[in-house]
Amino acid sequence: MANILAPSKFDVVGSFLRPKELKQAREDFRDGKISADELREVEDREITKLVEKQKESGLKIISDGEFRRSWWHYDFFWGINGIEKYELTGDEIIKFHGETLRPDGVKIVGKVDGKNHPFLEHFKFVKQFEDENTVARQAIPAPAQLLRGVYKQITEGGVYEKESEFVDDIAAAYGDFFKEIYELGCRNVQLDDCTWGALVDEDAIKEYEAHGKSAEDLKKIYLEINNKAISHAPEGLNITTHICKGNYKSSFHFKGAYDHVADYVLARENVSAFYLEYDDERSGDFKALAKIPEGKKVVLGIVTSKRPELEDKEELKRRIKEATEFIPLENICISPQCGFSSTEEGNALKDEDQWKKIALIREVAEEVLI
Repeated sequence: MANILAPSKFDVVGSFLRPKELKQAREDFRDGKISADELREVEDREITKLVEKQKESGLKIISDGEFRRSWWHYDFFWGINGIEKYELTGDEIIKFHGETLRPDGVKIVGKVDGKNHPFLEHFKFVKQFEDENTVARQAIPAPAQLLRGVYKQITEGGVYEKESEFVDDIAAAYGDFFKEIYELGCRNVQLDDCTWGALVDEDAIKEYEAHGKSAEDLKKIYLEINNKAISHAPEGLNITTHICKGNYKSSFHFKGAYDHVADYVLARENVSAFYLEYDDERSGDFKALAKIPEGKKVVLGIVTSKRPELEDKEELKRRIKEATEFIPLENICISPQCGFSSTEEGNALKDEDQWKKIALIREVAEEVLI
């Protein structure tokens, strides 16, 4: 098999639009019309088709497109021992710009560990499709993302009374997962992370402050929990991160440039590469890229996954050139700014639109980066 480490010069963040057959099967399963085994058969069939399309499009790093998930993050969290599904109510329900999310959440119900996670089976299915040109990658939400979702639950009398204790246990739980998936042959794990997006958005910062959290303290704790988890990974596991500002039915959650968090995440998070959103004016300019240490790569998300319109190829080339003012060309890759379907609802594109965008990314990469 190929020894390919992410990122590729042209890449994707992870999720793909769910086919109508898969959406119907998931609905039928929720309604009790089909069994879990019958749903899995549909998932297996649709993932197999997706992998074939990924290979045809020239992608070096393949995935299951998150077809077995409802959410990009919650499904993984619900698979951690000590974490359960929780229905949000009232002000807990998360609101994006123009959309309100389904009221799903996470609850701490016991001491956490990451052993025997169901995502291990997900990875095993995709790994069988590796060949001399392609390798499988597993995307999971970052530890900081879980901390963001449960920090109000860490209180006196709770399962966890001290944030530091929770940080240590979650880092170890991720270490459990890293070790077990490594033993299955995984060499590429991507940590998806919206926490840094919140810390560049003034409205989100005000919300934190209303609950007694300072932005500076959060930058420190988010960096600490992510790096502690990464420190538990076995040598040889390549860990990258995607920093997102929200992706739900083509809407977004946060806005702002990376400058305010660059000294923490870009300069000091112990990953090999950063997948960053740069698809519109919400993202700011490229100045923060200068904080990325020498030798690390950045994947410029300069093609949007939120809208079907195809970007202008010459404009994409111009933006890559602009980025070289802050990071060497040899360390630059390109991708969509996020997945096409971070939740099972998907963005407002058609199946053909996502593949046209991938084809454009490949074309630009081959002309400029390869």
